[in-house]
Amino acid sequence: MIRNAMTVAIAAAFSATLMGVALAQDGEEWPAAAADAPEWCKSKWGPEDEIGAANLLTPERALEAAKLVTTGKTYSLGGETNSKTPAFGPRSWALVINQPGQVGGTGLGPTNTNYNDDIYMGYVGTGSQIDGLGHIGVDNIYYNCHRNSDFVQADGLTKLGIEKIPNFVARGVVLDMTDHFDQEVVAEGTAFNREEIEAQAQKQGIEIREGDVVLFHTGWLSLAGQDNERYISVEPGLGKGGAEYLIEKNVLAVGADTWGLEVIPFEPGVGVFEVHQLLIAHNGIYILENMVTEELVADEAWEFMFVLGHSRFTGGVQAIINPTAIR
Repeated sequence: MIRNAMTVAIAAAFSATLMGVALAQDGEEWPAAAADAPEWCKSKWGPEDEIGAANLLTPERALEAAKLVTTGKTYSLGGETNSKTPAFGPRSWALVINQPGQVGGTGLGPTNTNYNDDIYMGYVGTGSQIDGLGHIGVDNIYYNCHRNSDFVQADGLTKLGIEKIPNFVARGVVLDMTDHFDQEVVAEGTAFNREEIEAQAQKQGIEIREGDVVLFHTGWLSLAGQDNERYISVEPGLGKGGAEYLIEKNVLAVGADTWGLEVIPFEPGVGVFEVHQLLIAHNGIYILENMVTEELVADEAWEFMFVLGHSRFTGGVQAIINPTAIR
């Protein structure tokens, strides 16, 4: 009887594969493209999922986050973006202001209406930003087994676009790693992993919970505009073990006051932007870069309500952001 049941199950799976379909563990069908994909890329939220950890956003969690507001003080977590903002090469940024139909200062109509328009030219991944799930892949495979050749188009992603991400209303926490390492600016190449994260969280009296937005303060952002070459070439940051720890915690997003979140130079034995791969491609956890955390730390605002809305450019990979922390 057991052998017959196994035979039937194997035959069914084989038949499904022949039809170009792979079966999910919960009985849902995976796209044909995922039939021979590695297990790591299959989302726990099912084969149709395109938002990853944003599935953790619920009305209940939003209400819990609102309970953290006791003073009403707000903090802008996004920095100004301009042509001098240091960015990972070859990213660049420019802005042009024009006055359509108003050559020589001529106004429009009998009331001489004037107006200005702006034209943005540059990489979206400049300044304070969110990395969407279509940003990072592993050997041309992205979150939920989407293959590069199937969804990456020059005029926009056909899957995993930034427009799919819902607004964030969640509990946010910030960990002051300058305090942990006793450095005003944590040195480049300094990794924080499970031990360092747990120690600083305990010192601050906070707990990292499921669905949280976790931010790290390193002081590194203070170098932007002062030593751009150093700022954008190396950094302190999240190590592989730290990423694995936060994945275990089932967080929504991880960010820092650095340009790339993870430690650079990379840890021995860790691949190029492997922390990005683990968070985004493997687990659908969002990355927030160049976050302005200095004021939060100065006020010891260790936990807060985190609110984020972003530009929903269809098929976009990233978005320039200005999240708000409220305590």
